[in-house]
Amino acid sequence: MGFYSIVAFFQKGGLFMYPIMLVFAVGMAIVFERWVQLSRVQSANDKMWNLLQPVLVKGDFDKARQMINKSKSSMAQMLGMGLARQGAVRRREDIEIAMEESMMEIIPQLEKRTPYVALLSNIATLLGLLGTIMGLIEAFTAVANANPAEKADLLSASISVAMNTTAFGLMSAIPLLLFHAKLTSTTGHIVDSLEMASVKALNTISNFTKRQFDRNES
Repeated sequence: MGFYSIVAFFQKGGLFMYPIMLVFAVGMAIVFERWVQLSRVQSANDKMWNLLQPVLVKGDFDKARQMINKSKSSMAQMLGMGLARQGAVRRREDIEIAMEESMMEIIPQLEKRTPYVALLSNIATLLGLLGTIMGLIEAFTAVANANPAEKADLLSASISVAMNTTAFGLMSAIPLLLFHAKLTSTTGHIVDSLEMASVKALNTISNFTKRQFDRNES
C-alpha cells in the first residue's frame, strides 16, 4: 500500500479515524517510554548483581553496602534493605521481610503505565466499531431517499467506507496488544530476577552467619 493509498484510506474513514490515530499515538508513546525504562532497569540490575554476588559470597557485607549505596538500581534498593537489617540483626526472617517490603515498592514502579497500553488497544478497537456503525447509519439514511437504481451501488460504496474505521481500529489495536504482552513479559522477567537475587542473597547471608556461629562455638 503506497503513501497516497494510505492517505486515501484514512480520508475515506471519516472523523473517527482521528481519535483512533490519537489513541494509537498515545499508546505507542507509553510503549516507547516503558520499553526504554525497563531496558535500563534490567541492564542496571544485571550489572549490579554480577558485581555484588562475589562480594556477598566472600561475606564482605560492609563492602556490599558501600557498593549498593553508590547504585540507584532496583536491585541495589532491594538488597540494600536486606543488608541494612543484616548489619543490625541476625535473624533470617527480619532480613527476608525487609527485602519483601522493598519488592512491594519496586513492582508498582515496574508495572506503571503498562496496563494503559492494553486499555488503549481496546479503545482503538471500540472506536473503529463505533465509527463503522455511525457510517452505516449515515449510509442507510442517505440511500433511503436515493434513486432505486442507484441504491445498491451507493450502499455498497458507503459500507466500504464505513468499514475503514474498523480496519484502522484493528490495525492500531493489534500492535498495541502485542507490545503490551512484551512489556508484561519483560516486567515479569525483572521481578523474577529480583526474587532470585533475594533468595540467593538471603541464603548467602544465612550460611555465612551460620559458619561464623559454628566457628565461635568451636
